[in-house]
Amino acid sequence: MRRTKITRRDFLKGTAGLLGVPFVVLPSAIGLGGTSSPSNRITMGCIGINEMGTVDMTGFLKFSDVQIVAVCDVDAIHRRRAKELVERQYGADSARAGYQGCAEYNDFRDVLARDDIDAVLIATPDHWHAPISIFAAKAGKDIYCEKPFSRSIAEGRVLCDVIKRYRRVFQSGTQLRSENSARFACELVRNGRIGKVHTIRTCVPRGRAIGVQATEPVPAELDYEMWLGPALWAPYTKARCHFTFRYISDYAGGVMTDLGAHDNDLAQWGNDTEHTGPVEIEGKGEFPKDGLWDTAISFEVRYKYANGVTLICATRDIAKMDQGVRFEGSDGWVYARSSIDAKPKSLLTSRIGPDEIHLYRSSNHHRNFIDCVKTRGDTIAPPEVAHRSTTICHLGNIALKLARKLRWDPANEKFVGDEEANRMLSRAMRSPWRL
Repeated sequence: MRRTKITRRDFLKGTAGLLGVPFVVLPSAIGLGGTSSPSNRITMGCIGINEMGTVDMTGFLKFSDVQIVAVCDVDAIHRRRAKELVERQYGADSARAGYQGCAEYNDFRDVLARDDIDAVLIATPDHWHAPISIFAAKAGKDIYCEKPFSRSIAEGRVLCDVIKRYRRVFQSGTQLRSENSARFACELVRNGRIGKVHTIRTCVPRGRAIGVQATEPVPAELDYEMWLGPALWAPYTKARCHFTFRYISDYAGGVMTDLGAHDNDLAQWGNDTEHTGPVEIEGKGEFPKDGLWDTAISFEVRYKYANGVTLICATRDIAKMDQGVRFEGSDGWVYARSSIDAKPKSLLTSRIGPDEIHLYRSSNHHRNFIDCVKTRGDTIAPPEVAHRSTTICHLGNIALKLARKLRWDPANEKFVGDEEANRMLSRAMRSPWRL
């Protein structure tokens, strides 16, 4: 099944209405998601390939039925390093006879314009996750996107709707779902092994602060204008970009959305609230008094669910527990992240019977995505689930900023009787980028 080609000119002509106008309808209904590869490999482009992007790309490089044909990053050093990594891997693989090399791009739209690419990896800074994912879905690509799902709750809802409309396969990079220990812990909870659950605790590291930073010249290798993209314009300084962007609220949500996206996702899974959310939120936290980074350094946020369960998400200094999630019930507790612990210890050897609840099983997050691209099935971290888990984090940050109890309507995704809070459901986007 041939894919309709989208040229760079098509993208540029549509930039003014970037996320509101469909460029092409390409629902794949047969085979390998419409792959045009004669070898039946899934062809991939990787967008954002520093740090976690390199980890994800390396994961896909291991699969014989995947071929990475393009890398894209606004930092020339990152993309050239990634290109060399791909070509070195494939050049040593005798099974890839006729390998032609890996293309490199600065602009993600050049990747999406290629009709020979089936799927994309997106591991950019957070403020680009939803916009590029929306573009990719409209271009007929399946998507593996790093967490968090979005930069705002409203943005996440748009992304969910677009993925559903264009029938794309989507995997969120919440890879703890593919850890056996995490799944088993949630199965113990869902099957009543710790009795009636009353409290769930999630713990993340402390945030960070930095002083006022002087404006610096933009490095020659960095397309800073494209790095900023939909975020508000700000002068360049090294501490603004790459890893530390996550401590600036224009681009991310601090440790709450960075690592909390993992642990609050497990809380939702074990609580059987993957498609809904809490009804009340309140929190208190410490923020930097000045300087470039402005997200919370330490905090405790309490969420109340309609089923009576309280979720408490806190930084390690307040929670006094290891990073991860702990489910507490009337008959014991179970803790999980990449390891598992429980009280009583007999829970650790408990067997989930054939007639009990068995949760989605995946032992490799990247492999799960590729398998679902082929079958067109749901991944272990599909868009609606990822959106609801990320919403937990966004709600927490809003409650910390407003410093008062908030009531939340998870069905309509609105705060109840609080227009100030509702104005924080979306984020401003710099022209010409918009939802």
